[in-house]
Amino acid sequence: MQAVPSTRSDTAAPWWKGAVTYQVYPRSFQDTTGDGVGDLPGITQRLPHIASLGVDAIWISPFFTSPMADYGYDVADFCDVDPIFGTLADFDALIARAHGLGLKVIIDQVYSHTSDQHPWFEQSRQSRDNQKSDWYVWADPNADGTPPNNWQSVFGMGAWQWDARRRQYYLHNFLVEQPDLNLHNPQVQDAILSVTRFWLERGVDGFRLDALNFGMHDQQLRDNPVETEHKRPPTRPFDFQRHTMNMSQPEVVPFIERIRSVIDEFGADRFTVAEVGGPWPLDEMKAFTRVDPGGDARLNTAYAFDFLYAEQLTADLVRSTQREWPGGPGEGWPSWAFENHDAPRAVSRWAGACDPDRYSKLLALLLMGLRGNVFLFQGQELGLQQTELAFEDLRDPEAITNWPETLGRDGVRTPIPWTGESNDFAGFSTAKPWLPVSDLGASVAEQDSDPDSVLSFYREALALRRDCRVLREGRIEFISDSGGEGDLLVFDRVLPGVGTRRVVVNVTGEPLPYSGATASALSVGDRASGGMIPAWSGFIGPLV
Repeated sequence: MQAVPSTRSDTAAPWWKGAVTYQVYPRSFQDTTGDGVGDLPGITQRLPHIASLGVDAIWISPFFTSPMADYGYDVADFCDVDPIFGTLADFDALIARAHGLGLKVIIDQVYSHTSDQHPWFEQSRQSRDNQKSDWYVWADPNADGTPPNNWQSVFGMGAWQWDARRRQYYLHNFLVEQPDLNLHNPQVQDAILSVTRFWLERGVDGFRLDALNFGMHDQQLRDNPVETEHKRPPTRPFDFQRHTMNMSQPEVVPFIERIRSVIDEFGADRFTVAEVGGPWPLDEMKAFTRVDPGGDARLNTAYAFDFLYAEQLTADLVRSTQREWPGGPGEGWPSWAFENHDAPRAVSRWAGACDPDRYSKLLALLLMGLRGNVFLFQGQELGLQQTELAFEDLRDPEAITNWPETLGRDGVRTPIPWTGESNDFAGFSTAKPWLPVSDLGASVAEQDSDPDSVLSFYREALALRRDCRVLREGRIEFISDSGGEGDLLVFDRVLPGVGTRRVVVNVTGEPLPYSGATASALSVGDRASGGMIPAWSGFIGPLV
């Protein structure tokens, strides 16, 4: 296994446009201390594997000081490393090694809330008149002592928690241990922007902004309306409301512009991507990434959960998501992910009767063909499936609270199998890991030298995209075949003056008619023949 430095073609586009970013979940990547939990030195140790894929960047999930109620997304110190993951010196070494391998480093930033053990909150809760009393969202009870409105938490409880010190409720859109910051307060924004500068000064190349549209609330504290259009069956009280008041406020956009102005102080090559949750995120994604006539003033890109929460992958789903970003004047740039730390493994959700390895390759081919940035989650390049865990093995607070109605997030967060050996916990740790290791037969060691493995296919697919401006930057044009669009996905990626590549994907279990060209630069499954594309097959055509 050798690192593959970037060999992108000459282009005027910034490095991040069309880039592929590999997400690392630190707890489950590589343990070097023997405590069963992954750490920053472990990431550094395994960077050659990531570089060998041919991705452009890594995104590291939170490693900051935290009591770990939500496994790092409850931050108690934004500017330090939790001892379980290492030290700031370890992070500096990781940055240096990644840059030496040609990898950009993106880190999570959690600006909507903190841990209840953050010093800011500890001071804020002491009284109604201290210097940080308005740094969080506090509200008086109703006359009967009930919370001020009907808002519900993502994790299946009311979004308000009583605090006897102030005799007020505080808002928590997530866990009780995650009080919401009051980003309407300019002092809070200033404090957050100082965090942004801290990490930029340490050499990071950009940020993934967690739950950004939760960053501001309706200051009149009006009730959320009832949700009447469910994209999936509701399983939590949160799902029964349309979240127009507890989140998704227009004041987020001016704050984003402040973030961008700080980032621009450090050069034009820094990168920002927002996570935009909720069932109807498109308008916010467009607002967060809009390009003004005078140039960028907001975020580079954003992603939602179109694929992450989809129970089935269809041609119509792909077409609908891509057509929402036609590339008109002022439009930003989208990003796509089939897996991440919050969603079950895609191959387990979608493969059905298809061989999992073949389906994993088909997903890789499709991802590399989409217009926008691509995010891969660790283990996706191995075709890892969702791990089924016993209740006693669960660690995710959402899974424990809502079990068994929601699978939770533990099954996608299990440690990477580096080897196929069970006696050393698959090369992940010398101690029992925090979550069980699974899929030993899909380990890096098993696949690394196998030309037919999922890992080898990912390297081939990533190389094709990395070396092709058309796939990274070109527009997307859907092709109707046999009089309609139907179940077969056919589209061209077109970059004027450079060329065109055709992408054809059959994600169904039946052969489908196709009358176009079938020459391929990358293919999955049997070759198209007799005017048919076989089940669970596809190809990306040569550059023309």
